[in-house]
Amino acid sequence: MEKQLHLNLLASRPPMAGGFQSSSKMKMGPGRKRDFSPLPWSQYFETMEDVEVESENGKDISLIYCSGSHGPVLLLLHGGGHSALSWAVFTAVICSRINCRVVAMDLRAHGDTKVKNPDDLSADTMAKDIGKVVEALYGENPPPIMIIGHSMGGAIAVHTANANHIPSLLGLCVIDVVEGTAMDALNSMQNFLRSRPKTFKSLENAIEWSVKSGQIRNIESARVSMGGQVKNIVNYACISFIQIKKECIFTWRVELSKTEKYWEGWFRGLSALFLTCPVPKLLLLAGVDRLDKDLTIGQMQGKFQMQVLPQCGHAVHEDAPEKVADALATFMVRHKFTEFKEGYLW
Repeated sequence: MEKQLHLNLLASRPPMAGGFQSSSKMKMGPGRKRDFSPLPWSQYFETMEDVEVESENGKDISLIYCSGSHGPVLLLLHGGGHSALSWAVFTAVICSRINCRVVAMDLRAHGDTKVKNPDDLSADTMAKDIGKVVEALYGENPPPIMIIGHSMGGAIAVHTANANHIPSLLGLCVIDVVEGTAMDALNSMQNFLRSRPKTFKSLENAIEWSVKSGQIRNIESARVSMGGQVKNIVNYACISFIQIKKECIFTWRVELSKTEKYWEGWFRGLSALFLTCPVPKLLLLAGVDRLDKDLTIGQMQGKFQMQVLPQCGHAVHEDAPEKVADALATFMVRHKFTEFKEGYLW
């Protein structure tokens, strides 16, 4: 379980043709070869756009993926090393459940977001990024927003909410990140990062590794999201004094080992910040053993709603998008943030 946490710490009915396939359809019979070919973002999101915001050193460009036209906004923040594409399958499912709009962001130095200072991954800077993107999208009167974050993105969601960067914040959902467990895992993070493959011969090879290593247990999600974790580069190999071989390989987009100085800032004090956020809160975990003392007491006092989704890895929203969507939809309808879609049978 601790290994799964390491993987991402830094980690129904489709709305359109070709979208989410139920897990039963994804299962392969004995002897059948699994398909590791990549899937396009457009099967899960309606649009992709660049959002330009001002920074101290010029203009930053944040890439977002969007779906939906009415209802509250679900602002989705991914885990470290991942991208907004990790929310692709979840987006297809949640949009079939409730009236909502989805905005999934590539955080700074991740995915295809381009910032002037990509080395600054402090919690404060990343939280300010979220506020700037919301302001750029909606101006001074943003719609009701529910912020949802996984792992590192969950920590940034808490910092964003606590700093009041989203004045129209409805609620907060944090997925599988708890201060105590996260802080304990940091001691062995570098060893894990060194154990990962440095390169892949193809995107299909990267997708296959992510599934077989257990990083992502849902093959469909891996096929759409791994393209946001790795990038294509040209490698020149010297075969002899007179011959050089040119080959295209894939490597990690984010060198997580170089972000170590920010890890503690993401997670230390997170439980207290989470508990003091003055909005309805939902905590989704892969295992109840992830709870630390502060959260255990807070949960007993009814300060937040918690749900454990067993048989998932750390990437809960990728491994079990339907379960996460059901939990979030129920939470939002219960708090009267939105309504189930007409015709949806709960």
